[in-house]
Amino acid sequence: MATSSRIPFVDYIRVVACFLVMLVHSSENFYAADASGLAGNVSMLANESNRFWVAFYDGALGRISVPLFMVISAFLLVPVKTDMGMKDFYKRRFKRILPPMICFMLLYTFLPLLWGQMTWEQSWHDFTMLPFTFPSMAGHLWFMYPLISLYLIIPVVSPWLEKASAKDEEMFILLFCASTLVPWLVRFVSPDLWGNCFWNPYFGMLYYCSGYLGYLVLAHYIRFHLHWNRSKRLTIGALCLVAGGVFTGWSFWHAGVPGQVIETPMLEWSWEFCTPNVLLETFGAFLLFTCIENHEAPKWVTGIAKLSFGMYLMHLFFLSNIAPIFVNGDQAHPLIPVYLAIPAIAVLTFLCSVVTSKLISLIPGSKWVIG
Repeated sequence: MATSSRIPFVDYIRVVACFLVMLVHSSENFYAADASGLAGNVSMLANESNRFWVAFYDGALGRISVPLFMVISAFLLVPVKTDMGMKDFYKRRFKRILPPMICFMLLYTFLPLLWGQMTWEQSWHDFTMLPFTFPSMAGHLWFMYPLISLYLIIPVVSPWLEKASAKDEEMFILLFCASTLVPWLVRFVSPDLWGNCFWNPYFGMLYYCSGYLGYLVLAHYIRFHLHWNRSKRLTIGALCLVAGGVFTGWSFWHAGVPGQVIETPMLEWSWEFCTPNVLLETFGAFLLFTCIENHEAPKWVTGIAKLSFGMYLMHLFFLSNIAPIFVNGDQAHPLIPVYLAIPAIAVLTFLCSVVTSKLISLIPGSKWVIG
């Protein structure tokens, strides 16, 4: 894609969101309760310092990374061009993401054997499960499945979005906002919420208005119907970003008690990507990015943005080896203070991923590996 055809603020989002993903995974090394490094089913905070800085980096800053990627995907792809059928759309999108996804699923299945991070039995088990789920060493690849589902639904909803009025989309977005309360209502009020029950565990009342489809419609609404001036976008964007971020960070801090083993879902009770606070924070961040009015992003931003998919795919190879150096076998007393350790792990991982992705991009056919 030529530089002139790119949307500069979208490239900035790609770079920032990619770094935030790494910041999230760097933070997990300071509340994981097992030797894997990343947070699993149970967590434990070693002290008050870890409690605060994980809440800040992983919660207040990092939670918007995944929704931002979803929003920019929809922002760029919806509506589908009128001369492009469903088959052609799927062919173009999946040709770009599926080969790199499969390549890295295989790499995460077998490559860690070389430096002793997993056993042959675990690798073989992961391999046999590849048609159904991501490898155990590549938890971040969960994101690929919702992304695929978003691509699957785009040609279906695109004709409606082309015809829908701003009021129609606002009504759907309101239903989506209501659906973001579902995780909290299920957790704190009743698991049998609005038709959810053991014989219908997934498809409750607001199911078809929920999830990343809501971000898709929101992205289209912002692009075609939200005509706020720059000053209004700056003001409302900043307020939403701060309000959502403060609540997201506070929720983890409030639930976390140093020295106690806690079920991770209880600790991260407001960190799901389709909760009101994360939606509010993502909306605010996206509005702020739209205030970037450069006609062209700097070459280094555009260059990293083009590599961001490959960087996302590979970054855990670097992070899983960099983080133990800083954690130094003791989450309570890392090599450097935790407020420096978390961003240091993320920055080093980011730089390693940039360099490696760039080198791979110079090889003919690299698009099949890093997109």
